[in-house]
Amino acid sequence: MSFADLGLSEDLLKAVEEAGYTEPTPIQAQAIPPILMMKDIIGIAQTGTGKTASFVLPMIDVMASGRRRALMPRSLILEPTRELAAQVAENFEKYGKNHDLKMALLIGGVQMGDQVKALNEGVDVLIATPGRLMDLFERGKILLNGCELLVIDEADRMLDMGFIPDIEFICDKLPENRQTMLFSATMPPPIEKLAKKFMSNPKRIETARAATTNKDITAFKVPVQSRQKRETLRWLLRNDHVETAIIFANRKTTVRELNKSLQRHGFASGEIHGDMDQASRIKELDRFKSGDVNILVASDVAARGLDIKGVSHVFNFDTPWHPDDYVHRIGRTGRAGAKGRAFTFVANEDAEAIENVEKLTGSEIPVFGKKDVRVELVEKPAEEAESKPKRGKKREEDEAPRNAPPKREKKPARAEDDKPKRSRRRDREDDEPVAAGEWNGPRPGFLDVSAL
Repeated sequence: MSFADLGLSEDLLKAVEEAGYTEPTPIQAQAIPPILMMKDIIGIAQTGTGKTASFVLPMIDVMASGRRRALMPRSLILEPTRELAAQVAENFEKYGKNHDLKMALLIGGVQMGDQVKALNEGVDVLIATPGRLMDLFERGKILLNGCELLVIDEADRMLDMGFIPDIEFICDKLPENRQTMLFSATMPPPIEKLAKKFMSNPKRIETARAATTNKDITAFKVPVQSRQKRETLRWLLRNDHVETAIIFANRKTTVRELNKSLQRHGFASGEIHGDMDQASRIKELDRFKSGDVNILVASDVAARGLDIKGVSHVFNFDTPWHPDDYVHRIGRTGRAGAKGRAFTFVANEDAEAIENVEKLTGSEIPVFGKKDVRVELVEKPAEEAESKPKRGKKREEDEAPRNAPPKREKKPARAEDDKPKRSRRRDREDDEPVAAGEWNGPRPGFLDVSAL
């Protein structure tokens, strides 16, 4: 099947072809025709399978005719995060370049002035996060009674972030005679209830079992002590053929500290988390997309919806607290048919969390062992190890006569540039490992796991 078989206009097909796409993904093939027929739909698909284009493409054709009015957007797309909203806006610019459609982006973290100006001029497509939309609505800067089409994207993430009451309020202000689309990778009961309340006889499209992971992603769990996580992460970054990687942590403080640690060890890394302002977050994402840095340390603000091509690896430095987040985190790799690898570090305190993940996905995550290592592990010859002097004070009787009185050695003065033992102990966690292929210890714990 080609995009031409889905009923899209010639101008839109031309834009799709120029973007380099020839065949629709399963969710696109099943969702685009009913959207063009103005039906309500519920779309459930794995992350990275093209959900965004499945509603952006038909919306462009649906919105192609009609007249825009000041303060009254003709269609509304709700997104849980600023980054995801910005990505959807990029899709509209890419695919809608041959159409006379005006789009506006309503997100927090930026000045309202330009957003209010765009609304006053009239917009066909409004892409918004619930918080900023509610703020402008309460100020009387926007009217929702002219909205013909509503998209609720990443609905389960909306639930996690506490946006469901806001969405219910927004839906109550929209006209009843509208087309509604709801997209998500998972479909928990509260979202089912939301769909029944605000949708009219929706067509359910499910291209994969809810909460399954992408078949193009090879996933592993790595049993590791908490204090060894950084050392194990650095070993994998150096030895698993990592091109670009996103490393997820549960806490913003962990994100900051881990990024600094990686930079101290010579890695080109950046960070993104909720405490950063929008301009800094966009700048950091642009650096990652352009290749200025090839490692991005992130909190869950980046886990969903970010479509960054060529991410070869995802590392869960912390096992996610919510099992749904596991699906979305590892979905940042293995996108658009590419292969990816995902590693989840599992400390003793993560036993319950990883059980919940495996229960949700319906499959056990294999343990990373020797058979999965991508470099040749070179052990140090036994005779070389024995020739090394043992640590500790040399016995006096080895060099002095047996009956000689013991000599009291004078302690040498410590050089000014010598580090005290306390500093060495503090820095031990970040000791620099040897080069790839010459690993002689200490060895990450997962290398001792034998093949099953």
